[in-house]
Amino acid sequence: MDQTVSTLNPRIKVVAGFEELVMTPMRDGINALCWPRTLPGDFGEIVQKLGVGKGITSIDEERLMALELSDEGRVAREILLQDLEMLRARELQPSLDCINGYVNEIESELLRTDVQSWHVDSATVEADTYLCTYFGAASEGLRNEEAIRRVDVPELRAELRQLYGGGDDVGFREFLNENYLDLHYKLLPHARPFSFGLGHLWRIATEYPGSPVPPCIHRAPATQPGQPPRLLLIS
Repeated sequence: MDQTVSTLNPRIKVVAGFEELVMTPMRDGINALCWPRTLPGDFGEIVQKLGVGKGITSIDEERLMALELSDEGRVAREILLQDLEMLRARELQPSLDCINGYVNEIESELLRTDVQSWHVDSATVEADTYLCTYFGAASEGLRNEEAIRRVDVPELRAELRQLYGGGDDVGFREFLNENYLDLHYKLLPHARPFSFGLGHLWRIATEYPGSPVPPCIHRAPATQPGQPPRLLLIS
């Protein structure tokens, strides 16, 4: 990863390996851990050989193993298999996805809850999100101080209240929560998003009851015309 990012962002801690990534507690405001890696192999060949259609396609080991690959492609495939096994050994449930754009229609800015909108992940129990982009545009992150929840922007909250149709505050909060509207953010003018980069394995904090740190704000990169598919591991 860009060392400037980790130096200037006190919410990121760089670790030296997988064990440290898994075992390091989230505290003192740090809500993103990164194991920086420069990975060998040709992940682009894997994406090309997969030949996925539009949207998100989950790739299992059987499909990976069936690919006819060059030496560099086989190196990349072995890394993917190793990463999947590392996370499963920790009783996690990683998914390897090839993302060729998104088929869902982007909603109005007021109601957006898609993954290309700045958001945080949530859970009912203690949990973190692991992710790594191997090929294509990388995920992006944001310091918490550089964004505000959309539901806390007065004019947007007023519009949502009108859409809800009035009623008590408890019902309104439930409406926001049930529709995931309280997990999405609006950038502040001074915001400087950063890239999660390629090959780096991240562990980011989610929003759950009793979390000692704020959740990590992030998003999938905005889709660009002609952009190649992404190869992403997420758990």
